[in-house]
Amino acid sequence: MDLAHEKYEALARHILDANPGADIERIRAAFEYANGHHGPQLRKSGEPYIIHPIAVAEIINELELDQDSIVAALLHDCIEDTDSTHADIARLFGAQVADLVEGVTKLTRMQYTSREDEQMENLRKMFMAMAKDVRVILIKLCDRLHNMRTLQYQSDVKQKEKALETMEVYAPIAHRLGMQKLKWELEDLALEYLDPVGYHDVKAELANITTLHAGFVDNMQAHIENRLAEEGVRCKVYGRVKHLYSIYRKMYAQNKTLNEIFDLYAFRVIVDDIPACYNVLGCVHDMFKPVLGRFKDYIGTPKPNGYQSLHTTVVGREGIPFEIQIRTWEMHQTAEYGVAAHWKYKQGMANDKLGTEREFEWVRRLLESQQDTDPDEFVHSLRVDMFSDEVFVFTPNGDVKSLPAGATPIDFAYSIHSAIGNSMTGARVNGRIVTFETPLKNGDIVEIITSKSARGPSRDWMKICKSNEARNKIRQWFKKERREENIATGRAMFESELKHAGLTLAAITASSDLLDCLLKRVRFGALDELYAAIGYGGLSAQKAAGRIKEEMTRLGRLERQRAEAEAMQAAAASGETVFPSTGKTAAAPPSRHSASGIIVEGLDNCMVKFSKCCTPVPGDPVVGFITKGYGVSIHRRDCPNADPARRRPEEQGRWISVAWADTGDATFRTSLEISAKDRDGLALDVAMALSAQKAKLNNLSARSQPDGYAIINLELAVQGQGELSRVINKLSQIPGVFLVKRAGG
Repeated sequence: MDLAHEKYEALARHILDANPGADIERIRAAFEYANGHHGPQLRKSGEPYIIHPIAVAEIINELELDQDSIVAALLHDCIEDTDSTHADIARLFGAQVADLVEGVTKLTRMQYTSREDEQMENLRKMFMAMAKDVRVILIKLCDRLHNMRTLQYQSDVKQKEKALETMEVYAPIAHRLGMQKLKWELEDLALEYLDPVGYHDVKAELANITTLHAGFVDNMQAHIENRLAEEGVRCKVYGRVKHLYSIYRKMYAQNKTLNEIFDLYAFRVIVDDIPACYNVLGCVHDMFKPVLGRFKDYIGTPKPNGYQSLHTTVVGREGIPFEIQIRTWEMHQTAEYGVAAHWKYKQGMANDKLGTEREFEWVRRLLESQQDTDPDEFVHSLRVDMFSDEVFVFTPNGDVKSLPAGATPIDFAYSIHSAIGNSMTGARVNGRIVTFETPLKNGDIVEIITSKSARGPSRDWMKICKSNEARNKIRQWFKKERREENIATGRAMFESELKHAGLTLAAITASSDLLDCLLKRVRFGALDELYAAIGYGGLSAQKAAGRIKEEMTRLGRLERQRAEAEAMQAAAASGETVFPSTGKTAAAPPSRHSASGIIVEGLDNCMVKFSKCCTPVPGDPVVGFITKGYGVSIHRRDCPNADPARRRPEEQGRWISVAWADTGDATFRTSLEISAKDRDGLALDVAMALSAQKAKLNNLSARSQPDGYAIINLELAVQGQGELSRVINKLSQIPGVFLVKRAGG
């Protein structure tokens, strides 16, 4: 029996164990179909490709989803990677299965102007399919989980791209669906590739402290069980150490040590009903000293993803703080598997009904928010909407509203209705008039004051509100109501940014062909459309000017190359060579190449090494130093170690002239140091900026400073100074970054 059939037989046994009445012949037919169509395709690991769909189906089975989901998991890559079509799958396995496979399939056959456009289109397609049938995203999450489990076989660049997308998109989606178990594994797997140094540091420190507290979890678990048994409470108690990424976030984002984290250890007490939950809470607070301000009642006020539990942090006799979560068995299933836990109760529903359930309102809001939104902004909004902490506030009628942490009355008003926000003139919190900037706290009762004569929102509100829902509704109001004002405002902002970029409006409107090309780069048909988008906030003036400058640079480079090619052809007839970018001619010298990329005083075969203190790249002015036994060490001329004033007299003769040879497509390692204001998501924003520039990242490490700032060290591989300058410019645009410098600079 080959490996594929061996893996399938194991899957079939597990399916029958979970559901003895499963239609195993239909599932086998799906396996044979997928196996036949994937044929000789191999994964990067060298295994037959079919191993991946089988593994995804295994995870689907563990979630106890229906048979259509298992069949779709086995077929999920057929449309994308084989000649199979939607019609073929619908004919053999039914329309529902075909729609699920189509929903999971990426838009690989379409061309996009940037990686951000492609990512946004893929996400939008997936959310649209998810709004119709939530199983689409469940299969996609399982697909991503198995890919992350086998990420070690991918290239360094692919590893970081997939890990970043997992952390920014898929883990937050799992969180919003309440699938905590899957979310934790995705986060831990992604962190290992995004910050390997931090990951292994936390892992080692965690191993040390758990060794130090050996037996604590077992002893405490037994202690709680015994006390609750004495009280006659039927329960099950589980003890564990928190997952690695949650600890990493608190240590690095909040600048805490492992000993300062209150909920390093957590215990779950699972009981039969809700009254028993509160009974257990009383027993726990009698047994241990509760930590003030650390109690949360998510049973009375569930989270938007359906999560319910009582949370309390207490301190035991050993002086070690730990968290206790108290919930019923049904709440436990929801907490572990989220919407997947309820699937068996929903299998009989029509797909359109699944898309109208309250827990998927956020999917529809995301789809609405992406209209007229820049791709970068849409991807960023996913992180804010799905991954931010939450605050729960009340309407005067007692209805609960969930908003992002730090939300203001403006966010609250727009969460009720666009008309309420647009006619808002004031707000009361707990009966007192407050300013629009006032951050709301858990339990606040918020009342919005409106007026029919209100002039609409202010542009400043865009900076005050925290939720993307409010920001998008304000943006839509300005787009609809104030077009002429938007054009005037946008034009002034755009001209100002052009000046900072060293351009003028006259330069970009010099010819209609040039203007059309530039407008295509920013995806607008006319200048007024661009101005209006900047005016109502659909596109930042800085980003528009940056893209225009990039396109102008590219077009100018193409024009120079065309002129140089024509000059070279003309000069070739007379036996002369034209030096590119100067236009000067001379007798053609022999081409100089060097395996190392460096020519040392006319020699191209010397042994050289590039110094780690300043990491020079082609385009940098360089100087060489003759080492003892290691050839010539290459330094940047501005490197402190190459400073003529610091050279030892006895070593003056060892400093020699060097020059760059023709390096072709070779890449060179160099290092950057970023100084920035410390905040959540900073390292992820840096990694995303590098990915947007297609920069090859070899290493990234970040550390927080006591004064609230952070230092991020990067090691990159670039072809030369031009590529490095573009990377530095992109990194400098990240919010909170105030300095990007090279090592040794």
